[in-house]
Amino acid sequence: MGKPKRAAVLAAAQESATPPNELTETQFVARVQKAEGNSLYTCELPNGKPVLVELEPKFRNTIFIRRGGYVLVDLASEQERLQTSKVMGEIINIVREEKEWRKQPYWPKQFAKNTYGEEEDEDSTVGKLPPSDSEEEE
Repeated sequence: MGKPKRAAVLAAAQESATPPNELTETQFVARVQKAEGNSLYTCELPNGKPVLVELEPKFRNTIFIRRGGYVLVDLASEQERLQTSKVMGEIINIVREEKEWRKQPYWPKQFAKNTYGEEEDEDSTVGKLPPSDSEEEE
């Protein structure tokens, strides 16, 4: 496959820049924890539960998803997927304009914005290097 068409990249970027007005009962804002490969990501739901989700095909090879970033996941097909795979849903949007998304009434209070200098969540891995195998030597 060659590079994605410029129009497709722009369309995906435009869609991810604009938050929806409301979410369905199966849609959640989630924090990306880890890229698993093959367009699969482990994300943390607002309740802290980790889920394995698949990136929607229209976003593949068009938008970079970073660990610690936010995505919109849809778990609508969770029941039918449970019998066939560990994938629990789909990433249907990527939060790029985080400031705009945070204004929405559905933005989870669990994902409050950390400001430097204030008390930060000890377990947060955002912006940190992954743990190395040599940590026991310290």
